[in-house]
Amino acid sequence: MRKTEGTMLLTRKDVAAVLTIEECIAANERVFKLYGEGKTAPPGILGVHATDGGFHIKAGLLDLERSYFAAKINANFPENPKRLCLPTIQGLVVLCDGEYGSPLAVMDSIEITIQRTGAATAVAAKCLAKPDSKTITICGCGNQGTVSVRTLANVFVLEKVFAYDVNAAQTHRFSNELSNELGIEVTAVEDLENAVGQSEIVVTCTPAKQPFLEKRFIKPGTFIAAVGADSEEKQELEGSLLAESKVVVDVLDQCASIGELHHALQGKVMTPEEVHAELGEIIAGVKAGRTSADEIIIFDSTGMALQDVITATIIYEKAVKSGAGTVMEFAA
Repeated sequence: MRKTEGTMLLTRKDVAAVLTIEECIAANERVFKLYGEGKTAPPGILGVHATDGGFHIKAGLLDLERSYFAAKINANFPENPKRLCLPTIQGLVVLCDGEYGSPLAVMDSIEITIQRTGAATAVAAKCLAKPDSKTITICGCGNQGTVSVRTLANVFVLEKVFAYDVNAAQTHRFSNELSNELGIEVTAVEDLENAVGQSEIVVTCTPAKQPFLEKRFIKPGTFIAAVGADSEEKQELEGSLLAESKVVVDVLDQCASIGELHHALQGKVMTPEEVHAELGEIIAGVKAGRTSADEIIIFDSTGMALQDVITATIIYEKAVKSGAGTVMEFAA
């Protein structure tokens, strides 16, 4: 009979202490490749609306050196920071043994969600942006904008970052902190069109419900990571921009339900058949990525549950080795 391992409890601080950007990027690239090769079970998602926000549950099973299952329960309430001084995203990840079902860990989801989302942006950009990209625009200067700059700086030699947000004070804080941290010129801007026109990479990570990134802003060859639309009412990009670009998604069915693709389909400016590929297919070599310098490529990133599984696995295995966290026996 297999002995129980107990259930490890890990705080956000515990998670941040053991997870590095480099290993998060590598793990996310690995899991997208496995998914693209058809070597994983399909991930699942459930969404529930609430007043001024909502909840979603993302779950998946991965057979790695060991079989793991994880379910993430996230609350997403965009008004929290200014209304209650609470994070927009709060939640938990439950990691289980995929063979026996034993609950191995319960961990805070904030750091996992931020890091794995930023890692996916970097992985997609590595595959789809021009390799000599040096200038980026970040739309949304919160946690996700911050990690996007850090992960992109890990895979590109960045020279200039334009920062755009509806909150001017937040934009200036973001610019000052990242300029000092990374030694890169980070400039707060109010003219989004001008900034985007100078950028090879654009990342949108806002809670916007009306599109603000217009087709006319975008120059040939731009790569856009559309991160903010993770529920059906959120939208950052004009539908016509998707219709006239090469669109790559993380999970096709999911993006068709809650992503930027959802709005393009609703507006009847695209069909699902016009989506070029899922990111995993490109990483696995099943489909081509960028084929010309002038292509505008959009990555519709809604967050794949398998990213949470593999990221939680890294955290758990490192925490076991380091003795981090607190072990509980819930079945006692």
